[in-house]
Amino acid sequence: MTAPRPDIPGLQGSLFDQGDEIRPGPLGGIRRTELAGGAWVDHLSGWLRGADALFEDLAARVPWRAEKRVMYENVVAVPRLLAYYREGVPLPHPALTEARDVLSAHYAPELGEPFVTAGLCLYRDGRDSVSWHGDRIGRSATHDTMIAILSVGDPRDLDLRPRGGGAVALRLPLGHGDLVVMGGSCQRTWEHAVPKTSRAVGPRISIQFRPRGVG
Repeated sequence: MTAPRPDIPGLQGSLFDQGDEIRPGPLGGIRRTELAGGAWVDHLSGWLRGADALFEDLAARVPWRAEKRVMYENVVAVPRLLAYYREGVPLPHPALTEARDVLSAHYAPELGEPFVTAGLCLYRDGRDSVSWHGDRIGRSATHDTMIAILSVGDPRDLDLRPRGGGAVALRLPLGHGDLVVMGGSCQRTWEHAVPKTSRAVGPRISIQFRPRGVG
C-alpha cells in the first residue's frame, strides 16, 4: 500500500549541515577499508551538502510503501517503508540524480558501468531495521559489483560481518549526508544489517544506487 505522508518523528538536524544548497561534494576524501575474500567498503562522512533539507523533502514527497512478508508461516510487516525507482524513471530530487551521476563517473574505471536504479528505505525510529543479508539478486549472486548508499537523516549503524555469521567486523554510523560504497565480492562473501536499537534515534532515509541487474 502507499502512504501519502508517513507519520515520521521530528528530525534532529546536524549542527554542521545548515546550508540551503543540496548537492554532493567532492569524493577526494573517500576512505577504503579492505575486507576478506576480495570485498571492500568505501566511506565518506558528510558527502552530501544540505542533507537535512533533502531528508525533509523526500520524507514528504516520496510515495512510501508499507510492505508485508511471510516469516515462519506468519505474515509480518516489513520494519521500514520502501520506494523504488527503476532504470529510466526520474528520481524524486535532482540532487539524487547528480549524486548518481557523480558516483557513476568516479567508479567507472572499476565498475565499468553506471548506477541506474535507486531503492529508498525510510527507518522511522529505532524499531525499524533490516536483518543480516547480502544483495544477491541478479548478477551480484555470481559477479563482483558495487552498491552505493547515501544516507540522510539521523545516523543509524550499518554493521558488516563475513557471510555465515560471526561477530560484527565493521560498524559505520550513517546519516546526515554520509556515503558508503560496498564493492568487490562484498554482496557474495559478506552480510550487512541495520539493527534495531533501544537508543533514542530519529528517522533516517537511505538511498541505494545499483547497476543494471543487481538487486
